[in-house]
Amino acid sequence: MSQATATSPVRIGVLTSGGDAQGMNAAVRAVVRTALTRHAEVFVIYEGYQGMIDGGEGIRQFQWDDVGAILGKGGTVIGTYRSKEFREREGRLKAARNLVDRGIDRLVVVGGDGSLTGLDTFRSEWPGLLDDLVRDGRLSAQQVADHPALMIAGLVGSIDNDLVGTDSTIGADSALHRIIEAIDAITSTAASHQRSFVVEVMGRHCGYLALMAAVAGGCDYVLIPEDPPQPGWEEDMCAQLRRGRQAGRRESIVIVAEGARDRDGKPITSSYVRDTIDRINHEDARVTILGHVQRGGRPSAFDRWASTWLGYEAAQQVINSDKDSPAMVLGMRGAAVVRLPLMDAVSATRRVPELIEARKYEDAMALRSADFTEMVKIFEELAHPLHVTTTAGSPRIAIVHLGGLAPGMNTAARAAVRLGIARDFTMLGVRNGFAGLLKGEIDELGWEDVEGWTGEGGAELGLRRTVPPLGDYYAISRALEENQIAGLLVIGGWNAYIAAFQIHREAERYPGFRIPIVCVPASIDNNLPGSDQAIGADTALNEITDDIDRIKQSGAATTRSFVIETMGRRCGYLALMGGMAGGAERVYLHEDGITLDQLNKDVKWLRMSFERGRRLFVAVRSEMASDAYTSDFLARLFEGESHGLYDVRMNIIGHVQQGGEPSPADRLLATRMVSHALDVLKGELDAHSTGSWFVGLHESQVQAQPLRHMEDQVDIGNRRPRYQWWMKLRPVSEAVSGEPLE
Repeated sequence: MSQATATSPVRIGVLTSGGDAQGMNAAVRAVVRTALTRHAEVFVIYEGYQGMIDGGEGIRQFQWDDVGAILGKGGTVIGTYRSKEFREREGRLKAARNLVDRGIDRLVVVGGDGSLTGLDTFRSEWPGLLDDLVRDGRLSAQQVADHPALMIAGLVGSIDNDLVGTDSTIGADSALHRIIEAIDAITSTAASHQRSFVVEVMGRHCGYLALMAAVAGGCDYVLIPEDPPQPGWEEDMCAQLRRGRQAGRRESIVIVAEGARDRDGKPITSSYVRDTIDRINHEDARVTILGHVQRGGRPSAFDRWASTWLGYEAAQQVINSDKDSPAMVLGMRGAAVVRLPLMDAVSATRRVPELIEARKYEDAMALRSADFTEMVKIFEELAHPLHVTTTAGSPRIAIVHLGGLAPGMNTAARAAVRLGIARDFTMLGVRNGFAGLLKGEIDELGWEDVEGWTGEGGAELGLRRTVPPLGDYYAISRALEENQIAGLLVIGGWNAYIAAFQIHREAERYPGFRIPIVCVPASIDNNLPGSDQAIGADTALNEITDDIDRIKQSGAATTRSFVIETMGRRCGYLALMGGMAGGAERVYLHEDGITLDQLNKDVKWLRMSFERGRRLFVAVRSEMASDAYTSDFLARLFEGESHGLYDVRMNIIGHVQQGGEPSPADRLLATRMVSHALDVLKGELDAHSTGSWFVGLHESQVQAQPLRHMEDQVDIGNRRPRYQWWMKLRPVSEAVSGEPLE
């Protein structure tokens, strides 16, 4: 291959290294397509750093369609390898020569901390390596002059989720899906036999998977490296398992991270935990070691769209870099991509196992993310509550659902009941929304009443979609007074917020409304104010992604176009993010509108792409994207302009988006939000105040805002927030979806 000159296009290399993680393929796809969109040339490097060293077919130029079918595949299709040779200078000399021979001086590497450390070393040595190669006659002086620096960007692919400074690494969400699927399956067989199971998950130095699985799976006990149990934990654990059985639970689940240890640094193995249960509780416990199944399987919706976003930003980073640009690692923090100095992030990440080894556990915990440390406290409260029954005269908090069904409502209700009891509230369940309140359908809920709700879809308390009419307000006020309700926890969607807002506004007229109210967002549409994410939206996205995968598979042997309609009303979250996660070529949103000019361009592009060999096309349309240009209209338009090149099918996904068991992310979000909502209620009651609030997740933190500010943040007519963070992903979707043909 001819060497590059100063006037040659920018050339980028991308590789995956270290342990594989679901979502790596999505990142590679995004790097390749973003680079091509920016008129750069892109080369994939097979088998990690070893491919750079070996050269030849290990470094291949990729075009658009070369990454066309990899978005939903697990592992990494370009391979990964822990190269010992790259750790030596001679190996890096070979790698540098092979890159410069192809005109590549920009690298995106997806890997763990070891891979990123090697990348930074390679970058810092680059000038010296090239000088040596010129001196040895393996490169010319002109080649070196054309590529004086190596520009890099790192993405962390690690199911352990251990990068300090970020909330999520590529693969962690998918691994948690695998673990929760296993726990849900184990729970059913354990309950059949009234048996205890010890489940070992990955995490040598990071307890993220174990901790989050314990919360999301409704487990009884968890052991993690960063926060070892206190001396005598064996008796405590077994007593906790016995309490669960006495409360009516038929099964017990203990989660053990592979790197778990006690306060003296002695490893705690899953077999030791099993033997301890046998010895103390005289029970035949069983061990399940999940192993590499956690790394396998298809990536979740999050690991598709988030990895796509990261890959897009990484490609932009190296394209826009120059020789003086700092080395950065990119990661997710809340609903944003953050850039961290590469070696600072790697150094902080490596500091955690050092602190654990030195038994400085508080310092190790301090480096973990906000949701990690928060979940440790929440799980401790669930496992060791101060109260399992409430004291006489404790404040009575009513839980009510309103709006459309969202997976995770049961998780939220369970967390509210158990955390509420632990904090000495009397928890009441209002069945079937405010209509049930008027009918007296109110039950005091005890600890055992919500057993098994964690992973259940639907809403055990029932719900109503409609906002109570003004004529019912007096009766609702009287019902609140008669039942001595001290505070309302409203879990639901748009109509839940509207109802709570109206009740708050009418407090001067109706004495029963003079109580604190807290709204918790639960809506698959993700259209509620003050929160980047609503409970249920992640589950719906996973359903949409699965459906798109199946629809695409059904058309794989034909030449076919699909128009797929999602829910969301006038909020485009599900359509945009589902389209990204499913690999759609076009996405139509109400926020953008649909114009005839746009459709003419899309029809022309579609016909040209099929003439050039395309066999499959997917368009995703939000259900209210346009009153005139319906999904049926789009399908008929595409069919009418196909000229026999392809046929068209329309699919309306429908209410399956609201069904199914909640995803791990929705279970965790529900638990965090409800915990914070209860804190807000306690603060109001302690202050003898009647403030009303809505909670939400923003910049990784659960925050509360006064309900009176809700109107300032929403577009009432379109039932969506004024600021929709996901709309900044529109350019990402466009960069990776439809190949430029003109």
